[in-house]
Amino acid sequence: MLTIDSLSHRLSSYLEPEQINCVKRAYYYAEQAHYGQFRRSGEPYVTHPLAVANILASMHMDHQSLMAAMLHDVIEDTGIGKEAIGEQFGDVVAELVDGVSKLAKIEYESQAEKQAKNFQKMALAMAKDIRVIVVKLADRLHNMRTLGSMPPDKKRRIAKETLEIYAPIAHRLGMNDLRIEFEDRGFTAMYPLRAARLQASLKRVRGNRKALVEDIQSAIEARLQREDISALVIGREKHLYSIYNKMRTKNKSFHEIMDVYAFRIIVENVDTCYRTLGAIHNLYKPMAGEFKDYIAIPKINGYQSLHTVVIGMHGVPIEVQIRTKEMDELASRGVAAHWLYKSVNAEESTDVAQARIDRWIKRILEIQQHTGNSLEFIENVKIDLFREEVYLFTPKGEIIELPAGATPVDFAYAVHTAVGNSCVACRINDRPAPLSQVLQSGQKIKIITSESSQPNPNWLNFVVTAKARSAIRHYLKNQRHMESVELGKRMFSRALANLDLSLEQINQEQIAHLMAVHNVQSMEELYESIGMGRRVAISVAKTLRPEAEDQQVKVAPITIESSDSLMISFARCCRPIPGDPIVGHISTGKGLVVHRETCKNVADLRSKRENISDVNWSLKVEGEFLTELRVEVESERGIIASLATRIADTRTSIEGIQVKERDAQHSVITLTIAVRNRVHLADVMRRVRTMRSVTRVSRAKN
Repeated sequence: MLTIDSLSHRLSSYLEPEQINCVKRAYYYAEQAHYGQFRRSGEPYVTHPLAVANILASMHMDHQSLMAAMLHDVIEDTGIGKEAIGEQFGDVVAELVDGVSKLAKIEYESQAEKQAKNFQKMALAMAKDIRVIVVKLADRLHNMRTLGSMPPDKKRRIAKETLEIYAPIAHRLGMNDLRIEFEDRGFTAMYPLRAARLQASLKRVRGNRKALVEDIQSAIEARLQREDISALVIGREKHLYSIYNKMRTKNKSFHEIMDVYAFRIIVENVDTCYRTLGAIHNLYKPMAGEFKDYIAIPKINGYQSLHTVVIGMHGVPIEVQIRTKEMDELASRGVAAHWLYKSVNAEESTDVAQARIDRWIKRILEIQQHTGNSLEFIENVKIDLFREEVYLFTPKGEIIELPAGATPVDFAYAVHTAVGNSCVACRINDRPAPLSQVLQSGQKIKIITSESSQPNPNWLNFVVTAKARSAIRHYLKNQRHMESVELGKRMFSRALANLDLSLEQINQEQIAHLMAVHNVQSMEELYESIGMGRRVAISVAKTLRPEAEDQQVKVAPITIESSDSLMISFARCCRPIPGDPIVGHISTGKGLVVHRETCKNVADLRSKRENISDVNWSLKVEGEFLTELRVEVESERGIIASLATRIADTRTSIEGIQVKERDAQHSVITLTIAVRNRVHLADVMRRVRTMRSVTRVSRAKN
């Protein structure tokens, strides 16, 4: 059984006697504070903080972290406050304890909002002192080790949260040993039957594989000895959750996964890593495209190693990882491994540890700034936590890490939010490429920007990084707000004009009256609600002239100046284009939706006169507008290609094609095309009409 004396003995291997006394003092303080409290298993509560401190001791964490581990539940579960802990043990320990306490109760599912807000607190706590999250992870690990006494539903909830939040955080911080234990224990608690079956299969296979593993290991050791390379060769076991995940995501059978043999080779220094790689490739043939150099380009969590896959004896694939002892410690313990090497200056080592994860934390904080909703924030960070990375180069040769599946737009936002917002095109390895193209490691990316450009809402369909997603949403939300305010102001101004009033004439008293009647804090909020369709402009205007209530008021039309607006959209049912007689429908949440006057749906809206608004095309209207062309043809080979070529000759882009066969000889082709106005459309129709197989061309109607 673990006691404070056995822990002290363990600490004496790397801490000063004075520091050990501080840890013991924190233990006795916690023992007193938790007196009379018991865990669900029946043990005194103080056994939990003691076990957490022991986990941290195995990582050689500093004495302040161990003291925080001893005291981490004192604020939450007893009447003692942060100030009292500060007086007893110093401000640094008090801050650590406070940081861990704030993360103490993260609930899942039914209290998703609370979980999300707590995760935001976790991000801020990590930014202040990385030790907060290391203590929290050790706390969660001991809870996972003692899950047995929990009721099944609570056990599953804690396990799910561990798999979704804590295991990925451990992975991001490079704490691989912790991650593996989190995943295996979480998997066993979530799916006990699956875990038991998999464990039994693994036990059976392990016996069958033993001889081959020993043969491969002997062959590797003999070759390295011949090359005069001193190394430790270890056969790596795949852990339960990793096997289960690969079976599920890659749709592979258990035996397909177990057919791959894995070894780790630990050597003295970096030079020997590369020499060892050469020796392995001389011994067995390497598989093309399966070599990764994480020493030259480390992973975002600081992980370094050479990875290769070779074909060994009997044609079996062998995964080999080659690294130094220090790299191996970092791979196992991540951020916590830095405390193993802090010989002279503890502060300097802490700075190194902080630097390892600083970029990731910075990314989280940037996401937090751009995300108002806690649930959206946690969804974005989960995306960021799980994905593997690709490593890309700027034109100046700087390396930028992005999640796998990232696109040039993600790259642009990773460089800077302003670059992302003004991105218009890109070049990959000096060749033009679409902004939606998935990037591969090693590519050089050049982003082309324009001051007049702005984020495209369609980017949200393909970006994968949380930073890009939240920055685009943030920009569009602000843009939507500004456009709805502008639209609402124009609509209100026109409504006032019909009551012989103007915005300039309204005095402060009238403004206060308007805000009070419509329960808003500012005129901007009132304009936005009009622009968003939540209030009707003429009804708001009549607040200032109630006597005009029964008069028939004709509101001056709104002018459409561009196809590019978030608050003015064009109905898909009739697809209006400049030159068409049009009307507007004020739709809640969408703003102004423009229809053709002849649209069938407008007739249904006419009964709600207050929702209909007169609109005109500006004489200088700009942009391209979608419309549908109905082409009846005599069926022949290549007719669609000929039609597309003829339309492309008019410099018109085709956005969609639908083909409907009427009979064996005749078909109807409906094309969605982008045109500037009715004159442009007429030119396209004239060019199509002259084709030999075309019998009739018309604009699709609603």
